[in-house]
Amino acid sequence: MLQKPDLVGLAEFLKPLNEVIMKANAMTEGRRSDFFNHLKSAADSLTALAWIAYTGKDCGMSMPIAHVEESWQMAEFYSNKILVEYRSKDPNHVEWARALKELYLPGLRDYVKSHYPLGPVWSATGKTVTSAPAKAPSPTAPAHKPGAPAPPPPPPSSLFSSEYSQASSSRPKEGMAAVFQEISSKPVTAGLRKVTGDMKTKNRADRSGVVAAGEKESRTSSPSFSKAGPPKLELQMGRKWVVENQIGRKNLVIDDCDAKQSVYVFGCKDSVLQIQGKVNNITIDKCTKMGVVFKDVVAAFEIVNCNGVEAQCQGSAPTISVDNTGGCQLYLSQDSLGASITTAKSSEINVLVPGAGPDSDWAEHALPQQFVHTYKDGHFETTPVSHSGG
Repeated sequence: MLQKPDLVGLAEFLKPLNEVIMKANAMTEGRRSDFFNHLKSAADSLTALAWIAYTGKDCGMSMPIAHVEESWQMAEFYSNKILVEYRSKDPNHVEWARALKELYLPGLRDYVKSHYPLGPVWSATGKTVTSAPAKAPSPTAPAHKPGAPAPPPPPPSSLFSSEYSQASSSRPKEGMAAVFQEISSKPVTAGLRKVTGDMKTKNRADRSGVVAAGEKESRTSSPSFSKAGPPKLELQMGRKWVVENQIGRKNLVIDDCDAKQSVYVFGCKDSVLQIQGKVNNITIDKCTKMGVVFKDVVAAFEIVNCNGVEAQCQGSAPTISVDNTGGCQLYLSQDSLGASITTAKSSEINVLVPGAGPDSDWAEHALPQQFVHTYKDGHFETTPVSHSGG
């Protein structure tokens, strides 16, 4: 067993997994693959392995079990898209998405809960970390104490091939399959970099598996900026989170919020925002191809003047409002099925609700956008035009 390393030693020890995460994220950039949602859900899920970087309550991370659960939430946004897209087209993709979730929930979560609920165990007299661990699993790795079971195996990976086929076990792994193979060949402790303030200053090109709310993601290429103004993600006056002009940012996170604060998202495009905690109100305004994942809202979740918005409520929301918006998909949780949904001057609004069982498919309902008005008994009666599948 190893001694607890200092910051430099920990960064070196976790370097291999950090490189794998960077490789996985790079595969989601550039020209979009037919399996973008598969790649993105797999790449985002890798941040769950950051639990090994937990060193105490002051390290800036959630505790290991909570970190694994929170990390899966971002990946689930894309995993749900796979379930919806392929549920009537190809059951192999549906099975893959479910297997990926089981890898983390309950797989990794239960593994951490059973053996390392307070973080990795270090020795006071063991060997000092001086270099990155070898690729082969080592009995000295802190995540494998005697008697602890290995993490569950990765899900089937052949879906990542551009020419999907029934690959044999002897066929060389490609794409994300190779990434998973590399991860599974190492101990779960191998490789996530714990980023501190000084490390971020010295190594701006490095990308951490843990994304803080105000931290900007480093990329090898120059980020895109809106002509309307510089991108913002900040808390103003302690009461209002403002997210503006974010373009192509898939890992925006607000994690330090409370029920008295509101969130206002304006002018964002092709981005995904995750709100980890209860807030008073959320407004999405003039955004295009925007994804929002949130937990609980005290007052209302509002979408106005948008195109192509997808939103997932993982907790409760008493009111959801969609105004002057074209193309909107709402994913509701069991706790938010009682929400009052108001629409005006909007089209192509679909609401997806969970099935009866944990393995059931999402049920999709199209909200009416056409109405029939008939004059009867001195007044007009309005009825919606029915939609198939609604």
